[in-house]
Order: sequence, then C-alpha cells, then structure tokens
Amino acid sequence: MASNDNIAMTKNGANVGIIIGSQRIPRVGPQIATWVLNVLQEYQDSHSSTNQRAYALSLIDLNDHQLPLFDEPGIPAQISAPDGYAHEHTKAWSRRINSFDGFVFVTPQYNWGYPASLKNAIDYLFHEWKGKPALVVSYGGHGGGKAAAQLQGVLGGIGMKVVEKAPPLTFIDREQVGKAFRGEDLGLEGEAGRSLWVKEREDVGVAWEQFLGLLNK
Repeated sequence: MASNDNIAMTKNGANVGIIIGSQRIPRVGPQIATWVLNVLQEYQDSHSSTNQRAYALSLIDLNDHQLPLFDEPGIPAQISAPDGYAHEHTKAWSRRINSFDGFVFVTPQYNWGYPASLKNAIDYLFHEWKGKPALVVSYGGHGGGKAAAQLQGVLGGIGMKVVEKAPPLTFIDREQVGKAFRGEDLGLEGEAGRSLWVKEREDVGVAWEQFLGLLNK
C-alpha cells in the first residue's frame, strides 16, 4: 500500500490529496483509495509530456488525525489561519489540508449516505477547502451514488469547485461484498486487480481530466 508521502513530486508544486473517507474498523477504504491513486498515477504517466504539468498525489487518512466531534468554540468561516483555532488537533488538520491544492474524496456509502466522520472532518475547516477543486469517487454494494451526490452538495456549499462526474465503484459480486464487510483483501493490487473495474478506470480518468481543468484555472 502506498504511504502518505508524496508519490510523484512536481516542479510546479501542485499537490493533490486523496482522502480516505472511512474510519470504520474493519474497512477497505485504504485499499480503494490506493487503487484510485494508482489509477491516477498511471493516467498521469501515460499522458505525460514535456509541456504537461505533473502533480504530486498523496493519501490522507482520517484515522491519522482522530478528530473528535467538532469542539472548536469559533466558527471556521471566521478563522483564516491555523493559529486561530483553539485546539491542537484542529491546527494540525488545518495545516495538513492547507498544504494541498485540490482533493479527491474516496467515500463509502453507509445507509444511503457518506460517513459522519468525513462530514465532521470537513466541518472543522472552511477557508482551507474554499476555492479548491474536488473530485468524489464513491464505492459500495450499489456504487455509492447517493453518498456521492450528498457529498458533492456539501463540498459545493463550502465553496469548492466540484467535478460534476463522480465515478461509482460497485462491488462486483457477493464474494467481494463479503470481503469488504470483513475488511479483507479485495485483490485490487497487481496484475490481477487490472481486470477489476475496467470501465471504472476509464471513468476515473475522464473525471480526472475535468479535475485538472478546474485545478489549472
């Protein structure tokens, strides 16, 4: 699995964070976010040229931050710098998010919605998100389309530039659903994983092009 370090450095310093939207244990979010990262990296490599900008891709795991239920006394929209927050966990989260130029949100669908922990992490901040492009990739037994639509609405509401296309990743059969529920290996790595979600790879690539268009504006 890829680490949280930058995968590809860029001379232009543009950094894109891929947010693992689930904190459940067990979970498959890290596997799927890594799959998305690898698809984007392969797409970037295959479309690279001397005139095309390169981007650094990094995983952001909410489990690395363990934010409590929102506990800031101030209103995020009125705070413009990390030192304006009261709590150290918020300051650290602010600095982390502020270091990126755009985000890919990889979210599961739980009971027809996206995770409360992801909403909580978003709500901690405002200016750190505002004006930056956002791409949503959802996953689940039904693909996660309802969760993606809800999340897109929230991201647009805080002033992010949201990619209209939100590729859904549907678990291919009951066996894969069972593995996902148990947090087991979904077989997304290596050559075996290349036969899974073939069309979805193309959809992610199309959405990524739209994302780059927003990032480069």
